[in-house]
Amino acid sequence: MRDVIVIGAGPTGLMLAGELALAGAAVEVIERQVVPSGQSRGGGINSRTSEVLAMRGLLDAVIERSIPTKSARGHFAGLPVPLDTRPWRTRHPDGVLIPQDRLEAVLEDHLRGLGVAVRRGTELVGLTCGEAGIEAAVSGPGGQEMIEGRYLVACDGAHSTVRKVTGVAFPGRAGTLAAVSADVELAAVSTTVPRSVSHISRLIRTGGGFWMLTSPLGPAGVYRVVFGSAEQQALARQAPVTADEVARALTAVHGPETKLAKLRWGSRFSDAARQVTNYRYGRVLFAGDAAHIHSPIGGQGLNLGIQDAMNLGWKLAAHVHGRAPAGLLDSYHAERHPVAARVLATTRAQAVLMSPPPEADDLLALREIVTELARLPDANRYLAGLMSGLDLRYDLGGSDATDPLVGTRMIDLSLRTPTGPTTVSALLQPGRGLLLELGDQRAPRLALPPNVTAVTARVVDSPVGTAMGASPGVDRVLVRPDGYVCWVGAGPESSPQAALQRWFGGHNAA
Repeated sequence: MRDVIVIGAGPTGLMLAGELALAGAAVEVIERQVVPSGQSRGGGINSRTSEVLAMRGLLDAVIERSIPTKSARGHFAGLPVPLDTRPWRTRHPDGVLIPQDRLEAVLEDHLRGLGVAVRRGTELVGLTCGEAGIEAAVSGPGGQEMIEGRYLVACDGAHSTVRKVTGVAFPGRAGTLAAVSADVELAAVSTTVPRSVSHISRLIRTGGGFWMLTSPLGPAGVYRVVFGSAEQQALARQAPVTADEVARALTAVHGPETKLAKLRWGSRFSDAARQVTNYRYGRVLFAGDAAHIHSPIGGQGLNLGIQDAMNLGWKLAAHVHGRAPAGLLDSYHAERHPVAARVLATTRAQAVLMSPPPEADDLLALREIVTELARLPDANRYLAGLMSGLDLRYDLGGSDATDPLVGTRMIDLSLRTPTGPTTVSALLQPGRGLLLELGDQRAPRLALPPNVTAVTARVVDSPVGTAMGASPGVDRVLVRPDGYVCWVGAGPESSPQAALQRWFGGHNAA
């Protein structure tokens, strides 16, 4: 019997499976597609996801496969104001532009290195949930069979089969916008077609009743296009995207000089906004687009899913190993459901600014005001934190949560340890909890849980409190495997024992 069955090998499923395998859980990944899709889809990762990947030693490989750009800073509603995440103390203010298929290749390589291979060409067709575990009926090249697991996680996207076979409700709002996303090869381009990646506000054009975002994908002549018009609004969601349809949009926006050579793939999408009510139904959990869908405005979906996986992985692994304290697995829903709900609201707000109503002059006036507001440093910082997730603070409750650092991401500090220089992200790469001892006096030895490491270090070139954003005097920090602070202390006599018990099960956990 597997500990966990993961349905879907997109970024969310691959990231989750990697977290589970890193923690020693027996995981099996089921993917319907026979081979990787080769589609760009999600266009990149933001600053927080860059930090998450750095915490597992994956960011360098992602950057190696990325699309070169001078700046990949975010946006709000396509306004011509780059969002600056530097005030959030991140090492990765520009994010990384990487097509989704290349990101998936990095994550699958990582998973393979942990001894787990994706089982492709296999589709979930039925599911039985019992008190002791899960029985998943799957159909593959060898016919139908049953796979047993203790838990199952749905990472199978917006049209989740797991949602359908379990009957889990997916409440929300139906889409009002219909548009196309496609990867194309162009035989010729006009002067209006971008030659390099820049801020999204410079990649969007309108013409002939169409709007279009055109972004280079690296190889000469290969682009990702996203477009819409009255034609797309009238077509059925299931209607195939055709080369003629894409060619008409290119001609309308970029002129007859722009010639389509090949349509690599194309799909239709809407701005529907839906979210499952609960992320856990007994032994079945939901993550990524299987748990929430929204307009792709802002490029938050892929990032949201990877961060779901980072939150869930260590908790579910602790649960199957029998060392999770009460309520740990349920904290996944408590922490991540509000995050996605906020993203759904944020995308709806951006849609108002980006979709011209009959009173277009009113919209232009509103966009001008919001644009000027976004240029103000405090407002820009707010929007940058909102769109990247750097501003996230989980409500962890308890007496320790009064410190401004508790519940927030741990800043990736440069440290000096007895064994040499390092960083917080490097110390988190094994996927364990981290107790940082940053004071001048050595704290008493603690009996730590098996999945927590204590490290004595000094912060390089910055006072401890200033570097972390904690209350004065704080020099001891307990960081969860997902990079969020769950306890702080001042002085060697401060004790993290209650926090260790709450999040890691204490030193007697097995």
